[in-house]
Amino acid sequence: MKSNNFSNQTHFIGVLLPEDTTLSLEDCRRYMNEAYGCKSGHRTPIHVTLVPPFRLQDEYATADLAETIQREVIPKALGFTAHIDNFDAFGDRTLFAKVIPDAQWTKLRDETTKAVLNDFPGCTKKDQRPFQPHATVANRDIPKGVMTTALQVMNETNLTEDFPVDNITIFERKGNTWEAAISLELR
Repeated sequence: MKSNNFSNQTHFIGVLLPEDTTLSLEDCRRYMNEAYGCKSGHRTPIHVTLVPPFRLQDEYATADLAETIQREVIPKALGFTAHIDNFDAFGDRTLFAKVIPDAQWTKLRDETTKAVLNDFPGCTKKDQRPFQPHATVANRDIPKGVMTTALQVMNETNLTEDFPVDNITIFERKGNTWEAAISLELR
């Protein structure tokens, strides 16, 4: 089974954004839907991904992931304040709110990935690229040739805000929707 095949993906791990930030970014998703017909991601709560979607082996449950994170990551992780500085894109495929990267984000991603790999070997792999935390607004179904204009419109909103990184959340796929299944509080 290919781990990147959506129908096989069961979980991912991220940080849920607070309600006020979520509302701002849902307005951006709505704009992308109305202006360009983008629907991808609308069934996923606004978040920053730490461990991308993967298939958890059948012998494990979401509670097992939560137990591992509670035991291996939470004691080492401190909450911190993150900063969004407008919008950016990964090529023509993903438009996102740009979360400023720093060592705290990288440590949180690395510790979470390490814990998952140690307790659930083979379900995912460590991303070797530098970590770019981001909150996706639209992806996969952005029409060809509109990214420059869409990015310009988004950046005219001048979205700059701080938000607390105060949770690690396990998301579970239910049908075609990702749900926040278990949220663990950071100190």
